[in-house]
Parts: sequence; C-alpha cells; structure tokens
Amino acid sequence: MHATEIIRKPLVTEKATVDSSEHNRYAFEVDRRATKADIRRAIEELYKVRVAGVATQNRKGESRRMRYGRVTSAAVKRAIVKLHPEDRIELI
Repeated sequence: MHATEIIRKPLVTEKATVDSSEHNRYAFEVDRRATKADIRRAIEELYKVRVAGVATQNRKGESRRMRYGRVTSAAVKRAIVKLHPEDRIELI
C-alpha cells in the first residue's frame, strides 16, 4: 500500500489538538489493514518527521435506530503517533 492509502485523514478534535501541543502526539484515521510499521513508514514519508511510537485503536461502528431498522456505521481504525521531541506537524 502507498502512504496516501494508509493515512486517510488527520483527526483535528479538541482532545487531539491538546495532545499535539502538549505531548507531541498526533491522531490520524488510517486504513484498517495497516500495521504499526506501515503507519510509521507512511507518516515519516508524508510529513518528513521521525516517529517515536505508534498506538492504534480499532473503533467499532455505532448502531442507530432508523425507521426501517438498525443501521451500523463503518468501523474505523485510529492511530496516535508520537513524534521525536524536535519534530512537529502543521495540520492547520
């Protein structure tokens, strides 16, 4: 897989913004098939930074009731990437 296929989008939430400014950790939505090594390689290639560590979360889809029954949104994989103390990513 190419780096642009692995990293779907950066997550810009209030919690992720605080985490990036205080702890130098950034959150991304990634492909569900990607491993931690794939994610590390893709971040280093796309943003030209050094990755210190990668943590992943598999988040199941939410179930909602609709008029015609239950609908489940798609499951998502998130990656929290810790960078080297000298490196930064400008997302905004």
